[in-house]
Amino acid sequence: MDNFKSLKILDMLRFFFEQMHVDYPMMRKILQLKLTMDSRRVPTIFNDSKSDSGNQFLKSLGIYALMGLILIAFLIGDQYIFQLSILYGVVMFIIMTSTISDFSSVLLDVRDNMILHTKPVDSRTINSAKVVHITLYLCQLTIAFTAIPMIVGLVNHGIVFFLLSIVILFFVNLLILIMTAFVYILILRFFDGEKLKDIINYIQILLSISMIVGYQVVARSFEFVDLHVQFDFGWWHVLMPPIWYGAIYEIVLHGAWNADYIILAALGVVVPIVAIILYIKMIPTFERNLEKLLSNNGKHKQVKEWWSRLWSKLLVWGKEERIFFDFTSRILRNERDFKLKVYPSIGMALVFPFIFIINDLTLHSWAEIREGKMYFAMYVCLILIPAGVQMLKFSTNEKGAWIFRALPVSNEAILHRAALKAFLVRLFIPVYLVLAAIFLVIFSVKIWTFLLVLLLVTGIHSRICYRVFLKESMPFSESYKGAESKQAAESFALLGLTIFFGVIHFIASSFAIGPYILIAILVVANVVLWRK
Repeated sequence: MDNFKSLKILDMLRFFFEQMHVDYPMMRKILQLKLTMDSRRVPTIFNDSKSDSGNQFLKSLGIYALMGLILIAFLIGDQYIFQLSILYGVVMFIIMTSTISDFSSVLLDVRDNMILHTKPVDSRTINSAKVVHITLYLCQLTIAFTAIPMIVGLVNHGIVFFLLSIVILFFVNLLILIMTAFVYILILRFFDGEKLKDIINYIQILLSISMIVGYQVVARSFEFVDLHVQFDFGWWHVLMPPIWYGAIYEIVLHGAWNADYIILAALGVVVPIVAIILYIKMIPTFERNLEKLLSNNGKHKQVKEWWSRLWSKLLVWGKEERIFFDFTSRILRNERDFKLKVYPSIGMALVFPFIFIINDLTLHSWAEIREGKMYFAMYVCLILIPAGVQMLKFSTNEKGAWIFRALPVSNEAILHRAALKAFLVRLFIPVYLVLAAIFLVIFSVKIWTFLLVLLLVTGIHSRICYRVFLKESMPFSESYKGAESKQAAESFALLGLTIFFGVIHFIASSFAIGPYILIAILVVANVVLWRK
């Protein structure tokens, strides 16, 4: 096996692991094995595919490097407490999102136990190897996302800024990973079996929402006075990790040694260190509780299918299509990896429309917003469509897709149509109805044409997304491994299509008859697209 550079760097921290009673040589051996397996096919996290050899995660880092260019805007100027707090808010959002959607399954993985628990290896060493394994990938993601901005920071603010940023980014990764693990420890403590698996999916939605809301709170912690940022310390700032790290820059680069900054900066250093120490001490309990994921208490709650049956009668007409609709609905209900990938997008789709309205409150009164066209913010919920539709191609049991080819289906298009309808019914329509109800309360029934147009646009947008992502594939026929890296570009392009639809709709709404003409056009377009 190769002696990876990352392991050589890790050797410098050997003393720390030994102080935590981790069997370092054994942990290093487990890590070396995992990294070797990752390089030979694909990481356990990202899986492989027949057409793609090598580590798909590493190939996907280019997308993160492009996304990281947005951080450069926060490196111009020297109002560190404001600029760096926002910058770390963005960095934390990206890392947290990746940790929840891509690495939670690794953190909660119990498959290694079958092999390692039969050997003289303690649970603390096994779990430490798991955490370090994830941390290595998160560090690579962070480097890709921040490398170019940090070089810009080096040029603008000097070598001290650059070195300080490297140390802080390490603490940020550590903090996010450990805090995520703590959430799972808490859940594992109180729930078990099937209930636990469901709760974990819902917690991922809440974590996504909390990150979005947290980022907005950070941005509102500052006031502008004559183009200068004013920061008034409040007790609640101690709950905002991005501000902790902005305060460190103020102290180191501006010499702002006041009590407020010192408290915040100390939290940025002390909390991650205390968290990792506590986590290592709690590892035996964590590993013991992970066994609950293997248990099946047999008390399956009878799932209420009235929702699917209702929409099946409304949207599905043929017998063959209804069979595939029910089949896809059951897969979407039971496929935990699908939920893991898509549920965070549900949280974003539910929260972002209100974030836009709240942002507008800084410029307009509530009465002006209600009379205006801020209901167009509801278009943001369409981000759920590409995020969810692209995952219809993947499954943890992809080899079972042979059944689609074996069945005597008269027209393959029926199968694809049913899969897309099942997705919309189970995931999008509930989000749409919740948002529509709240927006009707806020903006009154005058927006009924808007809601109808948005629903018709959803039909077209989802059909286009499906053609892009599954043009040569059957549903649930590929492994999840490498999914993100292969389809990130298409996802960005389809988000652009959402904006295009929104602009057309906005222009049409400027004319009295515009929405009605648009409705007629969209109805015809839907009929044509959904018949294929």
